[in-house]
Formats: sequence, structure tokens, C-alpha cells
Amino acid sequence: MYGFAKNARAKVRMDELRALKNLAKELMSYTDKALTKASRHGALIEVEDNG
Repeated sequence: MYGFAKNARAKVRMDELRALKNLAKELMSYTDKALTKASRHGALIEVEDNG
């Protein structure tokens, strides 16, 4: 998955939206322990807003 500035792309395609919703549903089901483990192993990274 990648992020982009809202003005960099006009729309998200329907297939992309479905995939993002499925990913969000899965990630929201992770326990704190699972999130910590995924982060330690590089599967997830925290993105900070420096804006």
C-alpha cells in the first residue's frame, strides 16, 4: 500500500477502495501484541504527519 497527497490523484478506483476497506478491517482486528510484533518485524511502519 502507498500513500499520496489528496491533490496528487483525483480518485481511488472501486477495486482499490474494496482492497483498502478489507485491509482496514483486518488491521483493526489486530491485538496490541500483534501490532507490536508486526511493527518490530517491519511488516508495519508508523507514518508521522509532520505537516
